[in-house]
Amino acid sequence: MAQSGSVLPWRRSFNPYREQYKQVIQSPKMHYVETYNASEGYFGTQNDLSDPAMLLMIDYGIFYEFMPLEEVGKEFPRTCCLEEVELNKNYAMIISTSCGLWRYMIGDTVKFTSKNPYKFIITGRTKHFINAFGEELIVDNAEKGLIKACAMTGAQVSDYSAAPVFMDEHAKCRHQWLIEFAKMPDSIENFAAILDTTLKEVNSDYEAKRWKDIALQPLEVIVARKGLFHDWLAKKGKLGGQHKIPRLSNTREYIEEMLELNKA
Repeated sequence: MAQSGSVLPWRRSFNPYREQYKQVIQSPKMHYVETYNASEGYFGTQNDLSDPAMLLMIDYGIFYEFMPLEEVGKEFPRTCCLEEVELNKNYAMIISTSCGLWRYMIGDTVKFTSKNPYKFIITGRTKHFINAFGEELIVDNAEKGLIKACAMTGAQVSDYSAAPVFMDEHAKCRHQWLIEFAKMPDSIENFAAILDTTLKEVNSDYEAKRWKDIALQPLEVIVARKGLFHDWLAKKGKLGGQHKIPRLSNTREYIEEMLELNKA
């Protein structure tokens, strides 16, 4: 069995790479199991191959608290105990452990799909989102959009990063996606349109901001050269498993560096 998940910060979802692995290992006996483990503790594992959600490990010496995503960053944020969580709501996870951690925010966001038993999915990072225009786009939305766009255009994505364009010379705002493809789509325009449409389907806030192109224009996809993201990590001195590409950013700090390097 292959594990997805990581013991490292910026935990990487396996979903965008699933089809690539299936091409390498074509046996139907190969199963991929989601896990959620870190140096701070072991939090969850998939116990049903037909359900992508993970079973929360509640007897591993960890006390869990959950902070609604809209509370993150507030001076006096509200938190919930496990029995108080709501289904299909994004929470930042906070842990206290028998090893000495006290109310430590892991940095990941989760959403519960079941309370009996407690099962959840990882939806993103507390710092990795786009909410420049009230669209509240999270990594889970992005990956659902990419999966559908890849499936419908024959593409495969190696890496990506996205950020807002606050206003261009035509006073237009949009999201800008920088994507390195392992296999190019049949059409970049078609890929971008499917991604945009899927984001509207999975995120009502994004759909509202895209209504009649008033607040947000259709998203833009820029093709990254081969090895761009590897080179960006190398330039930052962050090569190795401890570091991952920032998938979504609410500022243009990262993507501007990447776009400049993309010209090389």
